[in-house]
Amino acid sequence: MAGHSHLFIPGPTNIPDEVRRAMNLPMEDMRAWSFPELTLPIFSDLKSVFRNETGRVFIYPSSGTGAWEAAMTNVLSPGDRVLMSRFGQFSHLWVDMAERLGFDVDVIDCEWGTGVPVELYAERLMADREHRIKAVFVTQNETATGVTSDVAAVRRALDAARHPALLFVDGVSSIGSIDFRQEEWGVDCAVSGSQKGFMLPAGLGFLSVSAKALEAARTARHMRCYFSFEDMIRTNDTGYFPYTPPTQLLRGLRVALDLIAEEGLDNIHARHHRLAEGVRRAVSGWGLKLCAKEPKWHSDTVSAIVLPEGIDGAQVVRHGLVRYNTAFGAGLAKVAGKVFRIGHLGSLDEVMVCSALSAAEMTMLDCGVKLKPGSGVGAAVDFFRNQQSLAKAA
Repeated sequence: MAGHSHLFIPGPTNIPDEVRRAMNLPMEDMRAWSFPELTLPIFSDLKSVFRNETGRVFIYPSSGTGAWEAAMTNVLSPGDRVLMSRFGQFSHLWVDMAERLGFDVDVIDCEWGTGVPVELYAERLMADREHRIKAVFVTQNETATGVTSDVAAVRRALDAARHPALLFVDGVSSIGSIDFRQEEWGVDCAVSGSQKGFMLPAGLGFLSVSAKALEAARTARHMRCYFSFEDMIRTNDTGYFPYTPPTQLLRGLRVALDLIAEEGLDNIHARHHRLAEGVRRAVSGWGLKLCAKEPKWHSDTVSAIVLPEGIDGAQVVRHGLVRYNTAFGAGLAKVAGKVFRIGHLGSLDEVMVCSALSAAEMTMLDCGVKLKPGSGVGAAVDFFRNQQSLAKAA
């Protein structure tokens, strides 16, 4: 097919040319005397993206799922009680992992399209006078439904209850794209992955931990080996790893971190909000709705769009790829066949978003969705042009 393929799933995301070029190099010796010149600044700069001032970060050769497991097995002990909520496929998978690793999981099931139930968390924490709950888990961005939750509000609930539980955050599809402040919000373990806002291929799991979590790891009794903090700290402190690291991904990460620093986190967050709002205007223009039940849940990295009755979301995704060479995200689990997802995170701009909306509009028309051609794209174009005018006026 002429032209190139278009990727608008919520991860892996598009890789900037600078990052791809940085990874296109011969293999190197990961035990060379010069290797720490690459790795030590990476550890420091990665901490800045998490806004972690007093803790440290670990880089695992894994996906974000590996970093989930590293957080739980290093900081908690078998049988520990943890408070979690389930409102989408990825929050469900986190609950599933906690149960399989032998924790006592108090899970609150919520309607898909909503997020972390802060009020219910607050009630549970206030009632836990013996402090049996050892950790509270928050999925900041639920990719399956396009829902973002309020991490800072959970921290306020912990503080109001004067509860010592650790705070764990899944930031795989949010950190580096949506506002996240580890130190300010008192987050003890924050998980992310290379293939989302960090604009890299999958293969690196990031875990940013607080000083409190590092202290808890000293006495935690869960079995661990590959993900051991002790092994990582001993070698990372000198710029190396306890096993062979993916050196080419680290070279790409170096450039990705430079691009993030050049744009600035606040500007990145504002760009993601602007692009997401353009998508939301398009959805409204089509006469459709988002899976997210209220504006307070809207995600700035992915929009899950509810299709009319009788339209198969899987067919929409299939047709978009075959006919228009454009990849959209399929609905997962409870929303399979009911939604399709547009990922709008990482390295992208207004023109790229408009191309995604054009492909989505043509695909839906072909699949029988009744909408006016140009209705969604036009709404996004009007919004983006107005934003440009406001920026010039300022």
